[in-house]
Amino acid sequence: MPRPTTRAAALTFTALGLMGALAACAPAGTPPTDSGGGATNTDASYTDGTYTADGSYNAPSGTESITVEVTLASDKITGITVTPHATDPTAKGHQAEFVGGIADQVVGKDIDTLNVTRVSGSSLTSGGFKIAIEAIKEQALES
Repeated sequence: MPRPTTRAAALTFTALGLMGALAACAPAGTPPTDSGGGATNTDASYTDGTYTADGSYNAPSGTESITVEVTLASDKITGITVTPHATDPTAKGHQAEFVGGIADQVVGKDIDTLNVTRVSGSSLTSGGFKIAIEAIKEQALES
């Protein structure tokens, strides 16, 4: 005689289906994340130097971008410059907030442990920052 499906089992299958559907909704160019909240390549060794990359993100005004320049020494960020390129006045304000607060969050930290989500009230700019940091890590590995 077949076992009846329990309500808990049905809910589990529904939740798993929803999780799969939501995972497929991530925008293109979104950097991979892990459950630990940090970057996934913690065993990497990067070449000391200064690296530059652009990162773009979607804002209500459209696509906005920033340029990130990072100086690395022994895998730690020793200097950072973020150049905003926003065209929308609101996005310009948010990028300016991000630029004003990012150094306090990343200077002195290992590049593989960064988990920047919000800086001085600016949350969307961090998406472009993460993309630029991933590109910088690739450059520093290739050097």
